[in-house]
Amino acid sequence: MKTTKKKKTNSQIALAVTRNTIIANMLLTAFKLFAGIFAGSMAMISDAIHSLSDGLSSIGVFIGIKLASKKPDKEHPYGHERFESVAAIILSIVLVITGIGIGWAGIDRVIHGVSGEIPIPGILALVAAGVSIATKEGMYWYGRYWAKKIDSSILMADAWHSRSDGLSSIGSFIGIFGARMGFPILDPLAGVIIALFILKVAFDIFKNALRAMTDTTAGDDIEDKIRTITLEQEHVKCVDSIRTRLFGDRIYVDVEIGVDGSLSLSEAHDIAETVHDAIENKLEKVKHCMVHVNPAQ
Repeated sequence: MKTTKKKKTNSQIALAVTRNTIIANMLLTAFKLFAGIFAGSMAMISDAIHSLSDGLSSIGVFIGIKLASKKPDKEHPYGHERFESVAAIILSIVLVITGIGIGWAGIDRVIHGVSGEIPIPGILALVAAGVSIATKEGMYWYGRYWAKKIDSSILMADAWHSRSDGLSSIGSFIGIFGARMGFPILDPLAGVIIALFILKVAFDIFKNALRAMTDTTAGDDIEDKIRTITLEQEHVKCVDSIRTRLFGDRIYVDVEIGVDGSLSLSEAHDIAETVHDAIENKLEKVKHCMVHVNPAQ
């Protein structure tokens, strides 16, 4: 007898993606740390620490997704989706700290570079930087694909964290290559520029997570779709109002419809149920829809 494979939930997909990211980060950290120490490259050792921060933040993301996927309970009757936004905010703070740390280290190396105190790293550090760039870019596109697939802000934030580490490795590569070619000042200068990119990504992640935490509207596009779906239902004469609010990565909807005022309470209730079911079935991001019925003017 042929069995059908059960479709994974968004939470299960997010957890699997994050688990793979954690494993990749830890393996990459070990390799870069070994290369940095063996080749005598401070840039690569710093890059390894950045990868370690990626792994630790991904563990935080994993915990956030796990908490967000819990079912509603007595203390949280609307669910736990906002834990994803909390985790994204924490991740943005980690990125800020990382960006400031890389920028400060770069400035410090520029100062020391002027006085000619930067050592020349070995070739293994250059190889490790190249491996890190390719691996981190692959991790970024992997995380980005699944973040868009299941519409997860926290997975997207973690994907950008991977890219920030990749950018750091690009800086390390340029710096190590430049140092080996006789221009050691390139290493710290690249680090400072990369730090600015990381801070910009952190700001964007924080802004989007905060937006999801403060009951912001889902936007005109979603509300237009809700209006269209509602008016497609039989006996709905008009839409009096639509209100939406973000709850983590999910949407709550309140819609008021106008129907024939002579209908019975039971008939009006059935129409409201039809509208409710249509909106929740056609818009996957909608967690709950409340429909209020008014007599049409």
